[in-house]
Amino acid sequence: DYVVVKMIPDNRLPPRHLHSVRTGKTFAVIKWESPYDSPDQDMLYAVAVKDLVRKTDKIYKVKSRNSTVEYTIKKLEPGGKYHVIVQLGNMSKESSMKINTVPLSAPDALKIITENDHILLFWKSLALKESNFNESRGYEIHMFDSLMNITAYLGNTTENFFKVSNLKIGHNYSFSVQARCLYGGQMCGEPATLLYDELGTGKDSSATKSGRATDVAAIVVPVLFLLLVTLGIGFVVLYMRHRRLQNSFTAFANSHYSSRLGSAIFSSGDDLGDEDDEAPMITGFSDDVPMVIA
Repeated sequence: DYVVVKMIPDNRLPPRHLHSVRTGKTFAVIKWESPYDSPDQDMLYAVAVKDLVRKTDKIYKVKSRNSTVEYTIKKLEPGGKYHVIVQLGNMSKESSMKINTVPLSAPDALKIITENDHILLFWKSLALKESNFNESRGYEIHMFDSLMNITAYLGNTTENFFKVSNLKIGHNYSFSVQARCLYGGQMCGEPATLLYDELGTGKDSSATKSGRATDVAAIVVPVLFLLLVTLGIGFVVLYMRHRRLQNSFTAFANSHYSSRLGSAIFSSGDDLGDEDDEAPMITGFSDDVPMVIA
């Protein structure tokens, strides 16, 4: 025997498993499940988005009969902080979560130019790669003194350069440039950081990590190229010498070749001497021959 039991849907239950699927600079994709499995009718959800920085609220209505619902929240701000609440339209129990959007990227090509009594920071406009950035927002510059262990706010600018003065000799500094923070420093862009050390030694040693890696590559690659060229030239010289020796030996062997014997004939060391070697050797003097002394 068996019995079939069908549960009565409870519309006072909250949505289940609310979570973020993907977050960008100006949007967030969220997903949740219905309060109970296999809804037999359309369910109306209220999605409330609270901006924790601006202190504003927005409510969106979502209707779906699916057990799993996915929704994209748009028109968010880069680097923002939000509190998302999802519940049925009858104001039942709620499910909530917090999301942070992706901040603006760091400015590219940050570099330092040293002048007599100051330095100049230069960087590329962030508007070149960020459509959500307006130059009127500007940039803010920070400086960290590693010797004093102090971080200082130097100011902000709407230009793509900034002048820094009154630097102390022997101190190491790190400069950072980022999109200006909004609403009490809560919505900032990613910082681009540059190290400037050995001030006053006559060397411009400012470099980012990527810049240092590029410098090392600029040194190593030509050296390896020169080594390969040198090895190539050495192999060519050895090959030419080998060919020259082989040709010399072949010519020498051909000059001593006897067509009658069918082989090359080389003289031994005993056959070497002057042309008079064929003359008879004087073995001695006879007693009958008078010796004449001049």
